[in-house]
Amino acid sequence: MDSKTFYTTLEKPGTAEFKERGSKFIGYAFPVQTAEEFKAALQLTKKEHAKASHHCYAYRLGLDGNNFRVNDDGEPSGTAGKPILGQIDSKELTNVGIVVVRYFGGTLLGVPGLINAYKTTATVVLQTLPFIQKPIELNYRLQFDYTMMNPVMMIIKQFNCTVLQQEAQLFCMLTIGIPINRQEEVLYRLKELLTV
Repeated sequence: MDSKTFYTTLEKPGTAEFKERGSKFIGYAFPVQTAEEFKAALQLTKKEHAKASHHCYAYRLGLDGNNFRVNDDGEPSGTAGKPILGQIDSKELTNVGIVVVRYFGGTLLGVPGLINAYKTTATVVLQTLPFIQKPIELNYRLQFDYTMMNPVMMIIKQFNCTVLQQEAQLFCMLTIGIPINRQEEVLYRLKELLTV
């Protein structure tokens, strides 16, 4: 098992601009948890920049390094998405997406010029944003009588667990993320509390 207990991501979304021989590149970076969340951010960006020539992007999600996507959106293959992803990876970030919007300025930049422009825009937008360390969490589903809600919530708060989903009918159903380095402690406390 990996000994890492934290991962690095963006604290908040941000934007930055880069100009190259008449073309304008606008980079948007977002902290995202899921591909769906990224797609929603991408759609908003496309709506805001409907007249742009290209909306190229890359994202990396999760901790195993296998969940990523790159898109050149009509630019020559490998000139946009890959250089953007390269910048996310060079900073060792995850749960991050970057969209670079291009307004064509009339001058062809060529393959090296495009790679440089997309890479630079991704670099510039990441330089403007604070990074944060977040605990790696393991997800658990808890089911308990609603009379136990307060003591359960106290444990969740005390150990900085995240409530991911909450349902309350006859029983309370919570999906929580437990920081990996506090897992044993939290499960012990919850078991002690919820076992009659």
